[in-house]
Amino acid sequence: MTDTKERLQKVIAQSGVTSRRKAEKLIVDGKVKVNSKVVTELGTKVSPRDDIEVNGVRLEKEEPVYYLLYKPRGVISSLKDDKGRKVVTDYLGGVKERIYPIGRLDYDTSGILLLTNDGEFANQLMHPKYEIDKTYVAKIKGIPSKKELYQLRKGVRSDNELLKAVKFKTLEIDRQKNTTILELTLHEGKNRHIRRMMDTLGYPVMKLKREKYGLLDLHGMQPGDCRPLTPHEVKKMRHLASDKNVKQ
Repeated sequence: MTDTKERLQKVIAQSGVTSRRKAEKLIVDGKVKVNSKVVTELGTKVSPRDDIEVNGVRLEKEEPVYYLLYKPRGVISSLKDDKGRKVVTDYLGGVKERIYPIGRLDYDTSGILLLTNDGEFANQLMHPKYEIDKTYVAKIKGIPSKKELYQLRKGVRSDNELLKAVKFKTLEIDRQKNTTILELTLHEGKNRHIRRMMDTLGYPVMKLKREKYGLLDLHGMQPGDCRPLTPHEVKKMRHLASDKNVKQ
């Protein structure tokens, strides 16, 4: 699961109260409280849910925001990249809040990516116990048999990990070009999950797109487009990631 916590001194500095170096001194001097308790450890990490006080003054909390991005191929699911490549927040230039992606999509994968500053919401959506459907369309080299495709539901091993698809559907077969287009639904999203799974079966992925995330889709959007989630969508996604929906 992606860690949405950040170092306390970084959060203080980003709030505009003081510089990071001065924030570190304030922490060491016992001038900072997290959830009403004095914190003096510089390595302390906090989440957006934590209450922070500096010199008795509570840090202003950002209002939670939720965005859906149609991530293009060739974009990093990160806030910055030391190689100078495009990152997802390049497409949300007007957003002032400190948002981050919920999970990730590979550099070469396009499709739905959610971003927020709500750590609780992000952790709920990423937790595998809630089994939220994430639906992908993959163009692969070769034409697998039904028996091979059913292996996806049982799972295949790659680097000591068991990789599964909970559902699959063949959308198109092109015998002349020797390609197949599959729809695959996952509940987990391990690193390069679908690409590794299909490589193990001998059918490398040529193109991959995440088309649905729970009840959300890309209707009316083009690569690079982003939009805020509606309050109704946020409410419905929270309901999907609730204990009421955990299978017994």
